[in-house]
Amino acid sequence: MSQAPRAFDPSTVDLESFHRELKSLREQMDASLGEADAAHLRKIERWGRLSTLVGVATCWLAPNPLSAAALSLGRSTRWLLMHHVGHRGYDRVPGVPVSRTGKGFARGKRRFVDWLDWMLPEAWIFEHNVLHHSHTGEEADPDLLERNAEGALRGSRWPLAVRYVLLGLLAFTWRASYYAPETLSALRRKGRRQGASLSRAEIWELVVRCYAPYAGFYFVLFPALFLPLGLWAAFSVLCNSVLADLLTNLHTFLVVGPNHTGEDLYRFDAPPESRGARFMQQVVGSANYRTGGDLNDFAHLWLNYQIEHHLWPDLPMLKYREVQPKVKALCEKYGVPYVQESVWTRVRKMVDVVLGKASMRRLGTGSSEARTEDSERNLFLADA
Repeated sequence: MSQAPRAFDPSTVDLESFHRELKSLREQMDASLGEADAAHLRKIERWGRLSTLVGVATCWLAPNPLSAAALSLGRSTRWLLMHHVGHRGYDRVPGVPVSRTGKGFARGKRRFVDWLDWMLPEAWIFEHNVLHHSHTGEEADPDLLERNAEGALRGSRWPLAVRYVLLGLLAFTWRASYYAPETLSALRRKGRRQGASLSRAEIWELVVRCYAPYAGFYFVLFPALFLPLGLWAAFSVLCNSVLADLLTNLHTFLVVGPNHTGEDLYRFDAPPESRGARFMQQVVGSANYRTGGDLNDFAHLWLNYQIEHHLWPDLPMLKYREVQPKVKALCEKYGVPYVQESVWTRVRKMVDVVLGKASMRRLGTGSSEARTEDSERNLFLADA
């Protein structure tokens, strides 16, 4: 059993000064926005397209892990781009086209060009950008994994081995089985939690607007394009496309799930009482993985900078690498716990919480003024 994390007393933190220095760091990042950020975005997008090209060029030969992995990495890259562009991280970068801003990327028909996934882009933006980022670790956070695991996994009477199997099934299917219905429900109900059951209208919309376009393209149209090469070619494409989807689910689950889950991270019984408290909560409720280098960051889908991302969701990817050591040093200066471990260590800690072998730490605070201000800003960003 892992050692219990050291208790944290937020009353010992000079939150006003902490907030002031973080604000100064943000101003430095804003002042340095430029062509390097735009070029870096283009570079990462090229890497994803190259992966897809390798997958497409080889997927008709036979069912094989190389083609599936290449196709999967291409799909994961679209997720990565949606995450940062959808947060409007490139809106203020000079020279970036509208199609790579929050107003253009995956909007309307561009969904089928920029980010065709199991979920609706506008639903994901509302659920993730607005609800999750405005209520991180609070009861209103739709992605509070410890709470969401109650019942079937955490505290379940099922044998532990069965719960491991159920968690594995979730990891290989979660974009369709969890995220698509959750994001659509959040959008239609405007964040009001009304239980897990979808209405008939929501189920119909889920099938027609979420599942059908994705499955129709990747599992029907894509294999059919190779029919001129024969049935074996089309069958191989179908197998590789299905395997790629399973790998994309697993990849994204392993880097997304552990970001806010572990016995050394906090969940919150009340909203923050000030802007400084809100920034402090974003740090102690999040975890980073190993950072540095494009290959490493690309493999982590840039979710290895989760602390910095939750402080400033609308920064370009490159800026997170630049500011990360400064944020870490600032947290050490003010005594704010800064958690950074390998993704595999974080996965283990997430699994322990999800299966009920460990619990997250809890922190209570005061008023909702700071949270409300950011929530209103996030709503504006989602609608813009």
